[in-house]
Amino acid sequence: MLKNQTAPKRFHENGNGELSATQPLNDLIKTKIFTDSLPPDSKYPTPSESHKADRSELGPRLVKGALYTFVRPESAKDPELLATSRRALIDIGLKPEEADTEQFKQLVSGNQILWDEEKAEGIYPWAQCYGGYQFGQWAGQLGDGRAISLFETYNPHTHTSYEIQLKGAGRTPYSRFADGKAVLRSSIREFVVSEALNALRIPSTRALSLTLLPHSQVHRERLEPGAIVCRTAQSWIRIGTFDLLRARGDRALIRQLAEHVATKVLGGWTAHPGKLPEGDLNETAVEPPRGVESQVVEGEGKYAENRFTRLFREITRRNAKTVAAWQAYAFTNGVLNTDNTSIFGLSIDFGPFAFLDNFDPNYTPNHDDFMLRYSYRNQPSIIWWNLVRLGEALGELIGAGAKVDEEEFVNEGVRKDWADELVERAETLIQQVGEEYKAVFMAEYKRLMTLRLGLKQSKQEDFDELYSELLDTMEALELDFNHTFRRLSNFTVKDVETEEARKDIAGMFFHKEGLTGIEKNEEAARDRIAKWLEKWRRRVIEDWGEGQDEERIEDMKQVNPKFLPRSWILDELIDRVEKKGERDILKRVMDMTLSPFEDEWGWNCEEEERFCGDVPKYNRAMQCSCSS
Repeated sequence: MLKNQTAPKRFHENGNGELSATQPLNDLIKTKIFTDSLPPDSKYPTPSESHKADRSELGPRLVKGALYTFVRPESAKDPELLATSRRALIDIGLKPEEADTEQFKQLVSGNQILWDEEKAEGIYPWAQCYGGYQFGQWAGQLGDGRAISLFETYNPHTHTSYEIQLKGAGRTPYSRFADGKAVLRSSIREFVVSEALNALRIPSTRALSLTLLPHSQVHRERLEPGAIVCRTAQSWIRIGTFDLLRARGDRALIRQLAEHVATKVLGGWTAHPGKLPEGDLNETAVEPPRGVESQVVEGEGKYAENRFTRLFREITRRNAKTVAAWQAYAFTNGVLNTDNTSIFGLSIDFGPFAFLDNFDPNYTPNHDDFMLRYSYRNQPSIIWWNLVRLGEALGELIGAGAKVDEEEFVNEGVRKDWADELVERAETLIQQVGEEYKAVFMAEYKRLMTLRLGLKQSKQEDFDELYSELLDTMEALELDFNHTFRRLSNFTVKDVETEEARKDIAGMFFHKEGLTGIEKNEEAARDRIAKWLEKWRRRVIEDWGEGQDEERIEDMKQVNPKFLPRSWILDELIDRVEKKGERDILKRVMDMTLSPFEDEWGWNCEEEERFCGDVPKYNRAMQCSCSS
């Protein structure tokens, strides 16, 4: 049983000192730990050699034995800064008013880099090299085909590092047959959803700014204006980074990258979860022991866990919690390839994503996903499939057990006489972590669903009687997923005290046009919802007692958003910004995005309610392509 669930409270900039801890752009801590720690492209091993080369000479091409290439962004003529995220600026430690400076504008458009050509010093931009499995098939070398990292920064007040990156900044060695550009359409979508997920407390990459390139016309299905999103993440390393090294048999670089991820990205070896104690996995997996020194091997035989097992467990746990949050808020990524799966457990690389409208577990926002591989229903299993690919890349290190640091193993590899032992241990531990993945996912999903239903604790029977029954009802009646939770947040215990009241209230969950699902009998539909409301009412009273509606409703509204950037809203936003030249609408939508739990935003009540209300009938379950 998960006890004492408490809804998160609102963020107040002036209440926690975060705004006062920000500083000007010039004073931000700036580093290049990634390029200092890992091997560069051998063709351009130094910034000076890359800088002297014509950009067209840099690629596209295969890059081996390296994790990045030094490459500068293309220059942008007359860039227009369309929007910034005040919340993201504060989180990296930057004063929001810095966004009004010419220096910031030139930096986020790619026109200014932190490199002094005359002195040949500073921080030179780079693009990462990685591969990936796309729709389950090996795709070979991929890499940052249009993303270029400018520098890293560290916020000493939150003890968090960020890598600042431009998406749409020009071709790199990893562009393959593409142009290195991003269109305004997809850039608006990524800018908004990055901040939307963060506002929902779902781990995500972030978006600092959105810049229009008025002189850039990009060929996609049609000619479209180009744009750049300045985005940030604690790390841009993906499972696909390990995939490529495994495919090439580069065991030394796999080890080097794993050491880097463990020590420079994920807090150090002692921060990772150790071997779980004996007992019910659903309980022991929730808060695993930590603080195990790097050289310690826990367990014996095929269960002997070295530090690389603990690293795999840490990455797995992070992703389990993130996908649980996706499921709890009905966010569907649309393209969960391994190159789109973060080792930090972030939501990353947004293409044809969507929040579900009507609850349909088989929904995919990607109109090219004919097999529904990346549907809402499949996301937890697909993330585990991707993590197994990571397990295979780390398999030799995991399977080596106590021999992982022996000179012979490090320099020469696996001896034939203990290869079987290594394989058995690797398979055993990966499967074991797989069971932990399911336990962590389920614990986090139950925690979030408990909060969304306004309960204080999760009981075993809640899963079937409340969660599953509610989802089945939403699917059968084609009810809107997130609207259902927000509307539930407004009811007092007295509102649903009698059967007659519950049946009357049931209609508030329907669409404006009435029932649209397989259950066309309105009386039967009201009866079904009313029965569920009675179960919910009993659980609320059990957890809260009588007379606590005001506090419970406040808590529920802090986890059940009134506003989400639905696909139809994003389409309208894109049309108004790109086709009609509007600018204020972007700021208004971002205000709602950054504070999704409010009842109103002080803009235009009619427009706010339109964006928060019933999704237009023919705009539900929209799909789009990966083209961006």
